[in-house]
Amino acid sequence: MDKFTAIVVDDERLARKELRTMLAEHEIIDVVGEAESVKQAAELVHAKNPDVLFLDIQLPGETGFDLLENISPACKIIFVTAFDAYAIRAFDVNALDYLLKPINPARLAHAIERLTTHEPAPAPPVRALEYEDRLFIEVDERSRFLKVSDIIVITAMGDYSQISSADGQKSLVLKPLRDWEERLPAKHFARIHRSTIINVDYVERLESWFNRSYRIHLRQVPEPLVMSRRYAARFKTTFG
Repeated sequence: MDKFTAIVVDDERLARKELRTMLAEHEIIDVVGEAESVKQAAELVHAKNPDVLFLDIQLPGETGFDLLENISPACKIIFVTAFDAYAIRAFDVNALDYLLKPINPARLAHAIERLTTHEPAPAPPVRALEYEDRLFIEVDERSRFLKVSDIIVITAMGDYSQISSADGQKSLVLKPLRDWEERLPAKHFARIHRSTIINVDYVERLESWFNRSYRIHLRQVPEPLVMSRRYAARFKTTFG
């Protein structure tokens, strides 16, 4: 039987010890190290190249999501945390599973079973994104984090969307515009056209255009965007 190498990341020593004791009941798991901070965990992951991380979210001065920015997405992630408010975001970063402390042995066993069966975790209910959230997106077979607040414009391209972000990059992701409209925080994002959503924090000025439409000038976007008459009234009501 093949084993899966694992690293336990938690800032509490007793929590690491308890989880290691529970994992010892599963012969398929071989714990090859543990870490209490993002820095330690990143060094250990690069040294050991584990198959799976049992990862706490709240770490000293940082979070488990910060660790994911510094390691290869190849290893599986099982979040282990006391904060259930993070659950949906954990699935946003393609976590294999999410375990709530105190850990239920049966839930742990089911999470480990997913390693062998590749069974997808149950889809969580869709929640609204917050402005400070980070998304884990795949672009051209590469993965990267993107802050919601760094999104400037999202443009519809069929079942895909093109995201223009503050770092100057344009990312094509498999998500239709209607999904973005449902999840982005309405205080910061507005649909200005059937094919365009903008971050209103980047708006520099509006100017009247033809047929009661408007042109919107955004910071870091060289050409103005057109806001159709259909969306102009809603925009002025919300942000006027």
